[in-house]
Amino acid sequence: MTKARETNTILVIEDEADILHFASRVLELEGYRVLQARDTGEGMRLVRDGHVCLVLLDLKLPRHDGWVVLEQVKSEPELSSIPVIVFTASAGISQRKRALGMGAVDYLVKPVSAARLKNAVVRVLRQQR
Repeated sequence: MTKARETNTILVIEDEADILHFASRVLELEGYRVLQARDTGEGMRLVRDGHVCLVLLDLKLPRHDGWVVLEQVKSEPELSSIPVIVFTASAGISQRKRALGMGAVDYLVKPVSAARLKNAVVRVLRQQR
Protein backbone atom coordinates (compact mmCIF):
# COMPACT_ATOMS: atom_id res chain seq x y z
CA MET A 1 0.00 0.00 0.00
CA THR A 2 1.41 3.37 -0.99
CA LYS A 3 1.59 6.28 1.40
CA ALA A 4 -1.09 8.14 -0.60
CA ARG A 5 -3.44 5.20 -0.20
CA GLU A 6 -2.72 5.06 3.51
CA THR A 7 -3.94 8.65 3.83
CA ASN A 8 -7.25 7.67 2.20
CA THR A 9 -7.26 9.86 -0.85
CA ILE A 10 -10.74 10.06 -2.35
CA LEU A 11 -11.48 11.32 -5.84
CA VAL A 12 -14.83 13.06 -6.30
CA ILE A 13 -15.93 13.29 -9.94
CA GLU A 14 -18.87 15.71 -10.06
CA ASP A 15 -19.67 18.59 -12.41
CA GLU A 16 -22.10 20.52 -10.18
CA ALA A 17 -20.06 22.94 -8.07
CA ASP A 18 -22.38 22.91 -5.03
CA ILE A 19 -22.46 19.13 -4.83
CA LEU A 20 -18.71 18.87 -5.45
CA HIS A 21 -18.08 21.34 -2.63
CA PHE A 22 -20.52 19.56 -0.29
CA ALA A 23 -19.04 16.09 -0.83
CA SER A 24 -15.47 17.35 -0.63
CA ARG A 25 -16.11 19.29 2.55
CA VAL A 26 -17.86 16.37 4.26
CA LEU A 27 -14.96 14.07 3.44
CA GLU A 28 -12.26 16.59 4.34
CA LEU A 29 -13.87 17.14 7.75
CA GLU A 30 -13.55 13.38 8.28
CA GLY A 31 -9.83 13.60 7.60
CA TYR A 32 -9.72 12.35 4.02
CA ARG A 33 -7.56 13.90 1.32
CA VAL A 34 -9.93 14.86 -1.50
CA LEU A 35 -9.15 15.30 -5.18
CA GLN A 36 -11.76 16.90 -7.43
CA ALA A 37 -12.64 16.44 -11.08
CA ARG A 38 -15.49 18.05 -13.04
CA ASP A 39 -15.43 15.79 -16.10
CA THR A 40 -14.45 12.30 -17.20
CA GLY A 41 -11.11 13.28 -18.76
CA GLU A 42 -9.89 15.03 -15.65
CA GLY A 43 -11.33 12.23 -13.52
CA MET A 44 -9.48 9.49 -15.39
CA ARG A 45 -6.24 11.49 -15.30
CA LEU A 46 -6.52 11.83 -11.52
CA VAL A 47 -7.53 8.24 -10.91
CA ARG A 48 -4.48 7.12 -12.88
CA ASP A 49 -2.10 9.64 -11.28
CA GLY A 50 -3.62 10.35 -7.88
CA HIS A 51 -3.15 7.06 -6.04
CA VAL A 52 -6.75 7.19 -4.90
CA CYS A 53 -8.28 4.64 -2.57
CA LEU A 54 -11.89 5.38 -3.58
CA VAL A 55 -13.81 7.17 -6.34
CA LEU A 56 -17.10 8.97 -5.71
CA LEU A 57 -18.62 9.17 -9.20
CA ASP A 58 -21.52 11.11 -10.67
CA LEU A 59 -23.08 9.50 -13.74
CA LYS A 60 -24.22 12.68 -15.51
CA LEU A 61 -21.07 14.51 -16.57
CA PRO A 62 -20.19 16.78 -19.52
CA ARG A 63 -18.91 15.26 -22.78
CA HIS A 64 -18.81 11.64 -21.56
CA ASP A 65 -20.93 10.26 -18.77
CA GLY A 66 -19.74 8.54 -15.63
CA TRP A 67 -20.44 5.12 -17.13
CA VAL A 68 -17.28 5.61 -19.19
CA VAL A 69 -15.22 6.19 -16.04
CA LEU A 70 -16.73 3.18 -14.26
CA GLU A 71 -16.07 0.95 -17.26
CA GLN A 72 -12.47 2.16 -17.67
CA VAL A 73 -11.60 1.89 -13.97
CA LYS A 74 -13.01 -1.62 -13.71
CA SER A 75 -11.42 -2.83 -16.97
CA GLU A 76 -7.86 -1.62 -16.32
CA PRO A 77 -6.00 -4.17 -14.16
CA GLU A 78 -3.96 -1.55 -12.28
CA LEU A 79 -7.15 0.37 -11.37
CA SER A 80 -9.77 -2.35 -11.03
CA SER A 81 -9.30 -2.81 -7.28
CA ILE A 82 -10.20 0.84 -6.59
CA PRO A 83 -13.75 0.92 -5.23
CA VAL A 84 -16.24 3.19 -6.96
CA ILE A 85 -19.31 4.60 -5.25
CA VAL A 86 -21.81 5.92 -7.76
CA PHE A 87 -23.23 9.23 -6.53
CA THR A 88 -26.10 10.29 -8.77
CA ALA A 89 -29.57 11.76 -9.03
CA SER A 90 -30.72 8.75 -11.09
CA ALA A 91 -32.82 6.68 -8.71
CA GLY A 92 -33.86 4.02 -11.22
CA ILE A 93 -33.48 0.38 -10.26
CA SER A 94 -32.10 -0.50 -13.70
CA GLN A 95 -29.38 2.16 -13.31
CA ARG A 96 -28.49 0.80 -9.86
CA LYS A 97 -28.32 -2.79 -11.13
CA ARG A 98 -26.20 -1.75 -14.10
CA ALA A 99 -23.72 0.19 -11.92
CA LEU A 100 -23.38 -2.60 -9.36
CA GLY A 101 -23.10 -5.15 -12.16
CA MET A 102 -20.24 -3.14 -13.67
CA GLY A 103 -18.35 -3.23 -10.38
CA ALA A 104 -19.52 -0.23 -8.35
CA VAL A 105 -19.51 -1.04 -4.63
CA ASP A 106 -22.41 1.26 -3.69
CA TYR A 107 -25.02 3.47 -5.30
CA LEU A 108 -26.03 6.68 -3.50
CA VAL A 109 -28.94 8.72 -4.77
CA LYS A 110 -28.65 12.51 -4.48
CA PRO A 111 -29.50 14.41 -2.47
CA VAL A 112 -27.65 12.45 0.17
CA SER A 113 -27.04 13.46 3.76
CA ALA A 114 -23.56 14.04 5.12
CA ALA A 115 -24.06 11.11 7.51
CA ARG A 116 -25.06 8.71 4.72
CA LEU A 117 -22.10 9.79 2.60
CA LYS A 118 -19.65 9.36 5.50
CA ASN A 119 -21.11 5.96 6.45
CA ALA A 120 -20.87 4.65 2.89
CA VAL A 121 -17.25 5.75 2.55
CA VAL A 122 -16.24 4.31 5.94
CA ARG A 123 -17.94 0.99 5.18
CA VAL A 124 -16.29 0.67 1.75
CA LEU A 125 -12.83 1.57 3.03
CA ARG A 126 -13.14 -0.90 5.92
CA GLN A 127 -14.00 -3.65 3.44
CA GLN A 128 -10.88 -2.80 1.45
CA ARG A 129 -8.57 -3.40 4.40
